[in-house]
Amino acid sequence: MAASRQPPFCHVEFGGAVAAREPPEAAPEGLEAVFPREVGLFADAFPEETRYGFCGHVLTIAQHHGARLGVAAPVWEAALTLCKYFEKQKLNFWGKKVIELGAGTGIVGILATLLGGDVTITDLPLALEQIQENVHRNVPAEHLARARVCALAWGLDHEEFLRDYDFILGADIVYLKDTYPMLIRTLRHLCGPHSTIYLSSKMRQEHSTAVFYEALLPLHFTSELAYRDENENINIYRVTSKQNS
Repeated sequence: MAASRQPPFCHVEFGGAVAAREPPEAAPEGLEAVFPREVGLFADAFPEETRYGFCGHVLTIAQHHGARLGVAAPVWEAALTLCKYFEKQKLNFWGKKVIELGAGTGIVGILATLLGGDVTITDLPLALEQIQENVHRNVPAEHLARARVCALAWGLDHEEFLRDYDFILGADIVYLKDTYPMLIRTLRHLCGPHSTIYLSSKMRQEHSTAVFYEALLPLHFTSELAYRDENENINIYRVTSKQNS
């Protein structure tokens, strides 16, 4: 009997991105042939690989969907909108000190690294392995020293990080109301008189996202709406210290 053959590695295209998926295992004999096993149904993680193009760079981003990473696993639309904004505005990160908060996959910080920044990419410890994988996938070896991956819990250990970054970046990190005071505390520590913060957010009414930008952030910062995507209901805010005013 001929050996069973695995289907080839395949690509599934959607929304301008290409998701690469590993082929499923060959169907087993017996009962499992009658009731085919759903590959990965009970797995802890469902890996996915997607390619995106920004600023002349093609980024290959791994996303390990599952209970362990939760909301840290996927590339959120607000992150893609921020990357598109960098491209449209031709933002220059060359030689700048940059930090990304709540990075998830790290796509925003990785793009800032490829655009010349000296970037610290942060999230909670459980997300660091995914970020590190994506850094190594996308940042050339000679530039890896400019992309550091570190754990940062807002409001708790931010004092271990430098003050006065040139740029502080966050994409879809304003979504849990209980974390807003801790995020503000961290932003106040990291932001110096010459820092610029870019925050890209899906404006979710159920998470009181507008309250953060309209009531909490103005207590300590000067902010302006830099860009709005009406179709996706995403705002990008440019935020600076009130010391700049």
